[in-house]
Amino acid sequence: MPHAHNPFILRISCPAVSGIVAAVTTYLAEQGCYISEMAQFDDEDSGRFFMRAVFRFNDGLSGDISQVEAGFTDVAQRFSMQWSLHDSARPMRVLLMVSKFDHCLADLLYRHAKGELEMQITAIVSNHLELRPMAEREGIRFVYLPVSKETKAEQESALMRIVEETDTELVVLARYMQILSDDLCKQLSGRAINIHHSFLPGFKGAKPYHQAYHRGVKLIGATAHYVTSDLDEGPIIEQEVQRVDHAYNPDDLVAIGRDTETVALSRALKYHLEHRVFINDDRTVIFK
Repeated sequence: MPHAHNPFILRISCPAVSGIVAAVTTYLAEQGCYISEMAQFDDEDSGRFFMRAVFRFNDGLSGDISQVEAGFTDVAQRFSMQWSLHDSARPMRVLLMVSKFDHCLADLLYRHAKGELEMQITAIVSNHLELRPMAEREGIRFVYLPVSKETKAEQESALMRIVEETDTELVVLARYMQILSDDLCKQLSGRAINIHHSFLPGFKGAKPYHQAYHRGVKLIGATAHYVTSDLDEGPIIEQEVQRVDHAYNPDDLVAIGRDTETVALSRALKYHLEHRVFINDDRTVIFK
């Protein structure tokens, strides 16, 4: 049984009608809960309502969260809610995927070690062996899954087996340089985050920073988004940009690009780990 002061996070998405906030807050108060943080957004375009509430049991109460959860079903049905309840004391289980670039992985491992990213890393999966020493230094399981056109379906099945075996809740493509099949994208819908090396929409294909250099861009950026079968078109979670000018050569742009990628990815991951992100059709609602 969690300690009474562990905060719980309630996430709600439903059609926008009056009375939702009153129903939720009344119910939690009746269960002896104190709401310490609440954010809400009404999307007038889609007619949907989003809410994130952080609450705990009142002092002196050793409440039963499973009872709270069971009882909330009635409120949820009344408003046709999609909802979930999370214990903030239980870190999310995350699998990291990489190829040869190490900057995003190194940054995530550092932030995790410093306590910035509350997660349980279930494995590091790669289609190359270069980053194995980095995983082993941290004592994290490293899985080598090489891939070619001929073996792609087999390799992705092996990946999904690892996701299922480890109870992984989120997959992070930390510069994993392979396009996922439509089938895998569907299986990982809403639980896979990618970092794209441009401020989307941007330069497609190889050597984006060299393309950017030749076009004389004034901003370098990176975009963290959910993975969908439309390549680099998934709902955007975070973007980071930095100003540049004519004096920057392609290597300078690559270095700045690395910085923007690590910042955008770590921030997007943190929002997801804290249950702050709601997918709203092709966009996101993020309560910061």
